[in-house]
Amino acid sequence: MHIEIRKLVALAAFWSMMAGAVAFAAPNGMDAAQSAFTRGRADDALQTLNAALQLDRQNAPAWNLQCRVYLAQGRWDDAVASCQRAVQIAPSSSQYHLWLGRAYGEKASRASLVSAYQTAKLVHAEFETAVTLDGRNGEALSDLGEYYVEAPRILGGSYGKAEDLAQQLSTLDPARADALRATIAEGKKDYAGAEQNWRARIAASQSSQEAAAQAWMDLGSFYRRRGRWDEMLAALKSGAAADTDHGPALVDGASTLIESGREPQLAAKWLREYLNGNALNETAPAFAVHVQLGNLLKKQGDLTAADREFAASRALSANYAGTAEMNTGD
Repeated sequence: MHIEIRKLVALAAFWSMMAGAVAFAAPNGMDAAQSAFTRGRADDALQTLNAALQLDRQNAPAWNLQCRVYLAQGRWDDAVASCQRAVQIAPSSSQYHLWLGRAYGEKASRASLVSAYQTAKLVHAEFETAVTLDGRNGEALSDLGEYYVEAPRILGGSYGKAEDLAQQLSTLDPARADALRATIAEGKKDYAGAEQNWRARIAASQSSQEAAAQAWMDLGSFYRRRGRWDEMLAALKSGAAADTDHGPALVDGASTLIESGREPQLAAKWLREYLNGNALNETAPAFAVHVQLGNLLKKQGDLTAADREFAASRALSANYAGTAEMNTGD
């Protein structure tokens, strides 16, 4: 079949232009999806990611981000499937294996005993792979260390291995190392040692306002677990004072108050400050925080205000699993 040279040149130019457009649009699309997710607009993020994946099914960052959105929505099977695709496309990415392990972990925590046993082995394997691929990945080292503390021995649990990882973290991220040592101490019921390490983490986090605020909130959560209510409240208030940007640490602090059944008005105040601030983050998705605030208001009898929060959540994420709690009529 004969094709005129000028047509061939024109076709080549056209496809070159299209390839350039896709290459240009892809990072912008990822930026838009990440920005939407950061602000809690899960539906917008997924719409953008679906469009990106229609253009390129080998877009590993898009699959990974889709997995994280699904995780935030509580869609465990969907999250696992998307994270698996990211790992299949980019098997040498430590971070993708880490997120796949996290997705397996969320699924295992809600599975039947037999299913949870099988899935927990996958969590272990993915976390170990993440650390093997990048021994300087502080998040992966920390998550694997926590797995060693929490898992039974039959599933690879080992305080000794966790302590080795804490030592490895010491030079990479001293604050994470202190947090892991605190977790190890709690696992051993060495509560004095745990408190010492949680406080050491605060001291190691002073260079970052966000990290310092979170460290105080984690100390407050420790005091809640020990039933030390006055110290819990003092630590949480210190965290809130440190978090002048009203970031996700406020949500953690509010969650600890709610779990303890104390200071509901203060918890609601912190949740509102986070939602109304400029430090929204995917670690505390706005749609989930709206539901959390709505449930708190519902318990206080303010059903009208609760409905507003539930509606705000639905507008951001129609498929959030937490919508099962959005029933102000009961």
